[in-house]
Amino acid sequence: MISLGLVVIKPNVCTLTILINCFCHLSRVDFAFSVLGKILKLGLEPNTVTFNTLIRGLCVDGQIAKAVKFFDEIVNKGFQPSLLTYGTLINGLCKMGITSAAIRLLRKMEEEGTCQPNIVIYTTIIDSLCKGRLVTEALELFSEMIGKSISPNVVSYSCLIQGMCNLGKWKDATRLLNEMIDRKIAPDLHTFSILVDALCKEGMVREAKGVVELMIQRGEEPNVVTYNTLMDGYCLQGRMGEAFKVLDFMVARDCAPNVVSYNILINGYCKSKWVDEAMVLFQEMPHRGLIPTIATYNTLIKGLCLVGRLQNAKGLLNEMQANGHIPNLITYNTLLECLCKNQRLEEAIALFQVIKDCSPNLDISTYNILIDGLCKGGKVKTARELFYTVSTKGTQPDIITCSIMLNGLCKEGLLSDADELFQEMEKYGFSPDCCTYNITIQGFLHHNEISRAMAYLSQMVERGFSADASTVTMLMHLSDDGFDQSFLEMICKITAPYVRERLCFEVPCKQPDQSMCLDQIRLGPYQQVVHTSLWNLLNSGFSRVNQ
Repeated sequence: MISLGLVVIKPNVCTLTILINCFCHLSRVDFAFSVLGKILKLGLEPNTVTFNTLIRGLCVDGQIAKAVKFFDEIVNKGFQPSLLTYGTLINGLCKMGITSAAIRLLRKMEEEGTCQPNIVIYTTIIDSLCKGRLVTEALELFSEMIGKSISPNVVSYSCLIQGMCNLGKWKDATRLLNEMIDRKIAPDLHTFSILVDALCKEGMVREAKGVVELMIQRGEEPNVVTYNTLMDGYCLQGRMGEAFKVLDFMVARDCAPNVVSYNILINGYCKSKWVDEAMVLFQEMPHRGLIPTIATYNTLIKGLCLVGRLQNAKGLLNEMQANGHIPNLITYNTLLECLCKNQRLEEAIALFQVIKDCSPNLDISTYNILIDGLCKGGKVKTARELFYTVSTKGTQPDIITCSIMLNGLCKEGLLSDADELFQEMEKYGFSPDCCTYNITIQGFLHHNEISRAMAYLSQMVERGFSADASTVTMLMHLSDDGFDQSFLEMICKITAPYVRERLCFEVPCKQPDQSMCLDQIRLGPYQQVVHTSLWNLLNSGFSRVNQ
C-alpha cells in the first residue's frame, strides 16, 4: 500500500506484475518470486501474464528446470496455460538444447486441446532439431505441421535450409529453396545469407557469388554481412583479386564496409604474404572513419612475422599501444614465436618476462612456444628449468608441453631424463599419446638404444597407437641382431602398410580382390633400406599381416 499525501493507493495484480517483470529484466528472479508471494498474501489472484512473466524470467536466467517445475505446479493447481505460456517454455527448452522435452511439451499441448500449436512453436522446435543436426526429424515435424494446415513461412524454411547446409546436403537445400519459391514465399536476406555462408565454407565460392547475384535480381539487397562472407570465401582460397572486387562492388552499391570487412581482407593478404597490400588497407581505414581493432593489429603483426619483418612487427606493436590498444596473449605469443623461430632467444626470454608481468596467470601455450624455441636452439637446460617451474606458477603443463620437452631431451641425448619425464606424465593427469610415443621411440633409436626403443614400441602397439613415417623409416633400417621372432613380427605389422602405401610404384594385380604379396610389387631401390630378415618376413607374411 502506497501513501501519497492523503491518497492511499492499493497495488493490484497489474501493478505487481509490472514489478515482477522489472525484477526479471534485472536478472533478479528471486525478488520476482517474492513479489508473487506478496500477491498471494494480499489475497489477489495472479493471472496468465503474471505466470508467463515468471516462466520467461526463469528461462532467460537459464533456470530451465525450475521453469518446468513451476509450470507443472501451477497446472496441477488448475492454471490453464495460454499459447504464450507453452511458447515461452518450449523456446526456453530449445535454447538450452533440450529439444526432446520441448517435443513432449508440444504433444502435451495437443492432448490438452485448450490451445493448438502455431507456426512459431513448430518453427522453434524445427530450428532446434536442425541445430542438433537432426534434420530428418525436423523434416518430419515440418511435414506434420503442413498436414495440420499450418502454412510454413520464410523463417521455417530458412531453419531447414540452414540445417541442410550444415550437413552439406546441397540438393536438399536447393530443393527447399525452390519449394518455398513455388509456395510464393520469398526468400529474405537471412535465407540467402545462409546459403552464401555455407557455400563459402565448402569452398564453393563461384556458387556463392551466383546466390548474391540472384539476390540482387530478386530485389533483395545484400548487406555488409553477406558481402563480408563472400570476401572471406575468396580469401580462404587466396583469390585476393576477387575478394578486393567484392569490396569495390559493395561500395558501388552504397553498402559501407565495416571493420570486419577490412579485417577479412587484411587477413587474406597477410596469409598470402602480401603484407604491403595489407598495410595499404590498414592505412586506409581511418579515412573511411574506421578504427582498427586489436584483431586488426594482431593480424598485421602475424603477417609481418610470417615474412620475417620482425622490426616492423615491433614498430606496429608500439603504434598499437600508442593508440590505446592493450596487447593481448595472441599479440605476445605471435611475437614470441617469431623471435624463437629466428633464434633470437635472449629477446624471446626478455619478452616472456614482459608477458609474465602483464599476465600473471599465463596460458600454457606461451610456455610451450618458449620451451620449444629453447630446445630447438640447443638451450635444453634452460628449457627444462622453465618446464619444471610451470606448475609452480599456477599453470599446468599439457601433453604438448611434455612432447616438446621429451623431443628436446631426446635430441640432446639426455635419454634417462626423457625416460623419467615419460614416466612422470601420469602425475600431470594425462597419458602419452601417439605423438609422444613416436618422439620417444625416435629419440632412443637415434642414439642406438634399441632395446629401450623396442620396449616403448611394444607399449605403443598395445595401446593401439600407430608409428609415423619417421619411426617406420628408422625401424626399416634396423639390423635384426638380437631380435626374437615376436619383435620382428611386430615391426612387420608396423612397416607393412608403409611399404604398401608409401613405397610401392606399381601393383600389377589382375584381380582386384586377390591378396598382394611383395613379389607382385616393384620397389626398385627401396628394397635396400629394409634389412634382409625383415624383408623376408614381410615377403612371406604380407597377405597375413593385411588381413
